[in-house]
Amino acid sequence: MKDYTYMVSRQLKWMFYILAIFVSGWGFTDYQTIFAGLILGTGISTFNLWLLQVKINRIGQGVVEQDEKKRTLGMLTRFATAALAAVVALQYPEIFNMIAVMIGLMTPYLVIIIDYFFTQTELTTRKRGE
Repeated sequence: MKDYTYMVSRQLKWMFYILAIFVSGWGFTDYQTIFAGLILGTGISTFNLWLLQVKINRIGQGVVEQDEKKRTLGMLTRFATAALAAVVALQYPEIFNMIAVMIGLMTPYLVIIIDYFFTQTELTTRKRGE
């Protein structure tokens, strides 16, 4: 469980770093609509990532405690927040770039994949004793 909490905090930390880069890009470049879309999409997807990790943790605790109650990961909630980001971007196209919002919504998957590869290379080098 310790590894899981470390993974969760590491992934959320990277998401906040990416958000900080996007906010800096919004503030210091002429591409405000693109960076505003990236901020909106990445902000919503950071919330979705956090929500998913909280629900996974609750399900894991329920399995440990032999809780027989059916639990879900809340896919409908995460879809609704992504749809909300899309509706906001469609409602205000002069502020948010729709393609950038979609790229921002996909950002946590890239973070998860990169985190997985870093973790695997760390584990393989640790097993060899280097």
